[in-house]
Amino acid sequence: MTSERTESGLPPSMVERMTLILDRFTERETRLSLEQIAGATRLPRSTAHRILDQLVRLEWLEHSSTGYGLGRRSLVLGGGSGDHGELRSVASPYLHDLLLRTGAVVHLGVLDGARVVYLDKLGGRFATSVPSRVGGSAPAYCTGLGRAMLAWLDAETVDALVGDHLALRTPATIGEVGSLHHELARVRSRGGLALERGECFPGIACAAAAVRGPRGPIGAVSVVTSAGTPLERVAPLVVDAVQRIAADIYPDLSDSDRGRVRCGAPAGA
Repeated sequence: MTSERTESGLPPSMVERMTLILDRFTERETRLSLEQIAGATRLPRSTAHRILDQLVRLEWLEHSSTGYGLGRRSLVLGGGSGDHGELRSVASPYLHDLLLRTGAVVHLGVLDGARVVYLDKLGGRFATSVPSRVGGSAPAYCTGLGRAMLAWLDAETVDALVGDHLALRTPATIGEVGSLHHELARVRSRGGLALERGECFPGIACAAAAVRGPRGPIGAVSVVTSAGTPLERVAPLVVDAVQRIAADIYPDLSDSDRGRVRCGAPAGA
């Protein structure tokens, strides 16, 4: 069935014009500028911009410094809610390697709003002492996984995600947004390594790092031990694992392209 057209050759209804724009995003990683979209759809630039703003607000698209791309709603409906399936598949051998090399608990997680959702958990003798579960979640601001990913979002996005009030889960929990930003700066200064001791769960420490793609973090990996265990030995292994995972998922992406970008509020990276 062919859509009706106005004399200008453009579909008359807003739904059809929104569809015309969404049809330009043929791949999950497609990034287009306003000018590219206006040219491809033959919509006036002002009209295209107005519709794009609405699509971003409703999370059908997302907008960053690299242009427009598919948003959370589009990815969920398309069966590609983030890279969860691919991420888990690619990460699996590296998670098992970390387990064998450290003997500690290994997590794979993604951001879902202000929380970290655990996609995978590999055990060891210490597993029963770590109160996490696959499919469960924890606040991003006080977990190594969460801070490893928050560190690569811009400050405004972090503020929008975590809000003004950071609940104290333990006496060690960061309770102020300013302190959180300071800690995220430390994560970046360490090349993406996030360290956390007893802030989310008492008696537990972890080293974590994010798996970074062209639009920012798509997930993170952590190694969890008892609070008194030195993390210096496991930290390089975690960083190496996420770099290998990212290289497998994005083989054509250079290190310079994994820079800090504005990713909005990721819900299931």
